Amino acid sequence: MSVLVEGSHGWLLDARSLIDKGYVRCLKRQGELKAELMEARFKSTYFQISKRHGIHNNHDKSHSDHQDPSQKPERPPKKRKRKKQSEFNQGEIEAMAFHQKVRCLILEGTEALVESAKILGYLEGGTDAVKDPLPCRECNLASLCDMAKELPSLDDDGEDVSCVQVLDGTSHLDLFARVTENPAEHAAVTMLMGEEYVIPPRAAFLLSDFSRMQPLLRYGRKFDVIVLDPPWENKSVKRSRRYTCLPSSQLKRLPVSVLASAGSLVVTWVTNRPSHLRFVRDELYPHWGVEAVAQWFWVKVTADGQFVFPLDSPHKKPYEVLLLGRYAADSQSSPAERRGGAPPVPDQRLVVSVPSALHSHKPSLAEVLKPYIKADAERLEMFARSLQPGWTSWGNEVLRFQHASYFALTPRGRRAPPPPPSGHWKKVTQAVEARPESAFVDGTGG
Repeated sequence: MSVLVEGSHGWLLDARSLIDKGYVRCLKRQGELKAELMEARFKSTYFQISKRHGIHNNHDKSHSDHQDPSQKPERPPKKRKRKKQSEFNQGEIEAMAFHQKVRCLILEGTEALVESAKILGYLEGGTDAVKDPLPCRECNLASLCDMAKELPSLDDDGEDVSCVQVLDGTSHLDLFARVTENPAEHAAVTMLMGEEYVIPPRAAFLLSDFSRMQPLLRYGRKFDVIVLDPPWENKSVKRSRRYTCLPSSQLKRLPVSVLASAGSLVVTWVTNRPSHLRFVRDELYPHWGVEAVAQWFWVKVTADGQFVFPLDSPHKKPYEVLLLGRYAADSQSSPAERRGGAPPVPDQRLVVSVPSALHSHKPSLAEVLKPYIKADAERLEMFARSLQPGWTSWGNEVLRFQHASYFALTPRGRRAPPPPPSGHWKKVTQAVEARPESAFVDGTGG
């Protein structure tokens, strides 16, 4: 179960279970004529957060997903001296005022949700027995996107070339100039750019940055929910060089009004800097034609339900902000018409979960947003670093957490029957889809 608790304060989620739901059935190509049925689970190591004061306490810092193993371990940071009131700048004063405003909401709501979860047997502090070290691998997808910008675009060729391609089991797909789809009802373990990735079912993605968004615009879809996780400017991120930050003003260039359907729900992850929240509410959303309707908080807790950082820590807070809005294609339409019959989005709700140990690996919002969008909604995530079943995703690191090294892949002891002589991967997929799982016996398909 992914949503462990739902109440008036919000939701308490099992973030890892939300990921695993899409990978119960995976198909891995084995040569030209065979495919192996597998199950994929996101490695439990990433959600073994049992101590406070930091996400990586359970693991040696050399196992961070961006750490160069050849470098010497960094010295522990010196304890910061507490500032006097007169030493705070305007931004820090605003941040403290914002925290005091939401503190009771965060504290009381989290305590209520955690208590309910413990009554049901969750958040008892236990972690899985597996203690694998976090893999040391560098993500170079953003660099590949930069290299792809030097190549001519499909439009430059003067030919009417499709902007969409279907995942077909080959590694020779143009991921930078076309939207890639996995239309199957199962996940696919496949080679892309010489490495193995796990692609969820009914997912589509475009690996690009601002300069190569045209395939997404030509995709022809209007989205009923758009989730954005911008790379906000941040001193900590700049020091660590985890990713390139984007000036807030550049976000106005995003073609949200082109991609959004009438009444689309727009959700933006915002840092705890009041200037960022003010920018989204007062400048960015009005520029896109979006009306802010609710403010939610993602609260990060340990495996026994404590805040991952002290709630009143002057440096890092155990929560992040989500600003939700509705796109008004027609400014004359009523709020109910903009929602398309969906109930209004409640304000001041909490989304509580044990966070991933991977930087910028946010929990899926698919389950908690479901009541506020139509059943057959088209869904888009922008600045994505992972994929979700049934969603379209865009970003220059969109496959980052889909790399096979983040998953535990288990063969299920069955093999799909061989395809027709033409040997096309799509036909292997169709053969598996057409037969019930119980038909595959002893790996022979007979």
